[in-house]
Amino acid sequence: MNEPLGPLSGTFLITGGTRGIGRAISCQFARAGARVVANYARNQKAAEELKALADREQWQLELCRADLMNPDSFKTIEAAIEPTSLPLRGIIHCAATGTFRSIADLTWRHVDWTLTVNVKAFLELVKLFLPRLATGSSVIAVSSLGGTLALPDYTAVGTSKGALESLARHMALELAPRGIRVNILVAGAIATDAWKAIPNGEARLAEAMNRTPLGRLVTPEEVASAAQFLCSPAASGMIGHTLVVDGGASIVL
Repeated sequence: MNEPLGPLSGTFLITGGTRGIGRAISCQFARAGARVVANYARNQKAAEELKALADREQWQLELCRADLMNPDSFKTIEAAIEPTSLPLRGIIHCAATGTFRSIADLTWRHVDWTLTVNVKAFLELVKLFLPRLATGSSVIAVSSLGGTLALPDYTAVGTSKGALESLARHMALELAPRGIRVNILVAGAIATDAWKAIPNGEARLAEAMNRTPLGRLVTPEEVASAAQFLCSPAASGMIGHTLVVDGGASIVL
């Protein structure tokens, strides 16, 4: 566990908050004192394991099962946020999906499904909760190196991440006068279950590690610490910024 960055207060909505990077952020924020609403779509076992940990640690963490592909899911998320007087202090969009195929094998359905969860859901959530976001709140779009770099079979996901980052920058411009900071958090290669869905995933992960100047892959907890920093007063001057946590992988030719 990384060194603490200070306490957090209020409610934070974390989409994709029960697995991988999202789970690490949920744990770190709840450990720091925030009320966390961890959204997930399907993996009930992972959600229950996180909730059991939260109960043991006496964290304020609630689960919210809602598939972001479904427009009705936003009502479910809204209901999960509502029953408290605590202010909404942040939205962190970790939820991501997509197919790993060559351009020749991509269909309209693949692209639409990927953009809906990775981009459109982020826009809808921010619009929905904009009246409730308190001054000093933070919104974070969690992206990947594929948002700016080209990777094999990553066309659909990479395109969605590029769009997500552009959307976040435009949000940052519009929401800054309201006292709401929007930033982008880019994570490098991390050993999560997502690599199992990528063709030759294990070999690609090993290659990514070999290319990383740090000499190892970054961890979900390191990305979570960066997220907490972006939500802290220490980052009060950071608006529309892209913070990369990749062990230096993106600086290597």
